[in-house]
Amino acid sequence: MGEFINRDEQQHFRKKLRKNLTPAEAALWQIIKGKQVEGLKFRRQQGIGPYILDFYCPELLLGIELDGEQHYYNSEYDDNRTNYLFQKAGIKIIRFENKTVFLDAESIVREILEHRDKIVNKGDPDRNR
Repeated sequence: MGEFINRDEQQHFRKKLRKNLTPAEAALWQIIKGKQVEGLKFRRQQGIGPYILDFYCPELLLGIELDGEQHYYNSEYDDNRTNYLFQKAGIKIIRFENKTVFLDAESIVREILEHRDKIVNKGDPDRNR
């Protein structure tokens, strides 16, 4: 899966994205970086195939996407992307509106932990969205 993750041709773009996080991405990164969420490691701007995830937890095969209003108009793209990531890599994507980071960040952490608990307690039952 080496050429599938963090492809060389994306390196410059991923680096640019990491240096220019949106305010919501920067705020969520402060919450989840450094294994602050019960020891779970997250990466930011992780390349998976042709896509770059806002945040990725390899242990849970979980991607987190923060969406601004532009995503409401591009749901077909998001659906195709989500399906690709699950079918090709088994990665579940959870999405949050940017404002959720500022208004209810705890709900994001709760959803991450709920996903983890489903995997741990039931042997991976809910990886299909």
